[in-house]
Amino acid sequence: MLLRLRRTRRMGGKGAFSSLLLLPAWVFLGVFFFFPLARIFAYAFDSQLLRDPRAWELLRKVFGFTVYQAALSTLLTLLVALPLAFLLARYAFLGKSLWRTIVNIPFLLPVLVVAAGFNAFLGERGWVNLGLMRLLGLAAPPLRFSGTLAAILLAHVFYNTTLLVRILSYSLEHLDPRLEQTARLLGADGPRLFWYVTLPLLWPALLAGSSLVFLFDFTSFGVILLLGGAKFSTLEVEIYVQGVYMLNLPLAAFLSVAQLICTAGIGYLYAFLLRRAAVPLSPRAAVSNLRFPRRWYERLFLSLMLFLLIVLFLLPMLSVPLRSVLRLEAARGERGEVRYGFTLDYYQELFTNRRASIMYVPPLQAMRNSLVFALLTILFSLALGIPAAVALRHASLPARLSDGLFLLPLGVSAVTLGLGFILVFGRAVASPLLVPFAHTLIALPLVIRTLQPALASLPLRLHQAAQVLGASPWRAWWAVEWPILWRAVLTAAMFAFTVSVGEFGATLLIARPEYPTLPLAIYRFLSQPGGLNYGQAMAMTTILMLFTGLGLLLIERLQGGESRF
Repeated sequence: MLLRLRRTRRMGGKGAFSSLLLLPAWVFLGVFFFFPLARIFAYAFDSQLLRDPRAWELLRKVFGFTVYQAALSTLLTLLVALPLAFLLARYAFLGKSLWRTIVNIPFLLPVLVVAAGFNAFLGERGWVNLGLMRLLGLAAPPLRFSGTLAAILLAHVFYNTTLLVRILSYSLEHLDPRLEQTARLLGADGPRLFWYVTLPLLWPALLAGSSLVFLFDFTSFGVILLLGGAKFSTLEVEIYVQGVYMLNLPLAAFLSVAQLICTAGIGYLYAFLLRRAAVPLSPRAAVSNLRFPRRWYERLFLSLMLFLLIVLFLLPMLSVPLRSVLRLEAARGERGEVRYGFTLDYYQELFTNRRASIMYVPPLQAMRNSLVFALLTILFSLALGIPAAVALRHASLPARLSDGLFLLPLGVSAVTLGLGFILVFGRAVASPLLVPFAHTLIALPLVIRTLQPALASLPLRLHQAAQVLGASPWRAWWAVEWPILWRAVLTAAMFAFTVSVGEFGATLLIARPEYPTLPLAIYRFLSQPGGLNYGQAMAMTTILMLFTGLGLLLIERLQGGESRF
């Protein structure tokens, strides 16, 4: 009885300590996540709105296209990702680590970079159209890419192939090779082996990965807005239009609740499928499934896949920096071909207010705003995330209840978060401080998840030994624990930095016009006609790519080359 009482007191002490550490994060989530979410539900369930047939007709229309484009994008992503995963999991070839890195990069890029990359590659002023105009002597671009469904689908395939390849390649790498060897001994050839052995074993992982890709496509905003145009409206885009342009906040909230219900259902389906995605693992290393391509069709398959990687992943990203130094000349040749040359004028124009407008915010100021917001996001995320991660290390009741709670903001779209801020804070949205708060809401789950494994790996006996030797708690933490934790803390800070610098959806709704971020400045310049505006947009996108790339490179170095996104 006495032992049980002592254990209860010890657990009660841990619970009180965990609650104290978790309190700042709880307050932050309550004010900036749950309260705005509750306001959205309150606006959505307005009795007059629920009886309006026009609201239900709009929901049916945008919901139908949202599901259609998400399903089609998922199918195309699967058709691209499955052979790529098979290539990376089953074949050894020269430069494989480099090609795997190229596959992994797109998912970590800001959506503005992806949209600008495809615009620079296939858009009206893109490399493909410029090449065709010069080759054929045309005065107008022969290919129409922006504003088409093909642009949306291609960008989604580019963005989400990384995720599906990682899920499928892991399952393929760790399949027990004895299963396929037994099937070959029983007479199964290549197609029958894949159809009756490999695919059934891969099916749960295939469904789980596809449901996650469908969720990302279902909640896509930046790709639809930038590449789709006005005639393509998904739930995300319609929420933005109704909330910002039409000022119909109840209808925007109604659409947000419908989207939240759908995303919650898709998320539950993904979690259910993920639990069933186990495959018979090989007791040997994954390299036991690798072989060099020797037959002619294996070499042809390798060549086609590498060509696909170059065209789909590499060229769109390289098109942005190259297009930022390309100047189209007004004069044309005798046969109408386009003349162009290389220049740094677009970068110089970033510092110039050519129209002398008092409302003009130079791109340099937008870069400064992005950096300031990113630094504030790092500060807020670490201030909230470090105590929360320390509390989650203890197996107390508050820690167990909070573990899944901190992941909820990742399941809500950024546009819905921005709409919630508008509904709750009203005129206070004019404060620029709400932007880093919104970024922190998105970055906080990543920060906590990055710090948790490092804290869990800390042996408690090291801290106790330092105190036995006479060190104070502060000195024991600084001399013993901090040298182990600093890499994880810096990695978490870089995650917060990359999230903040590239965030677009929530920022578009709540950022003040005089405090634009770099993604908002890119969006504005891409939306305006003229070669000068387009060139400046490409220059700013190149700078954004540089910021993001440096952050991701530092994350990879700190994690020893193992990406954990």
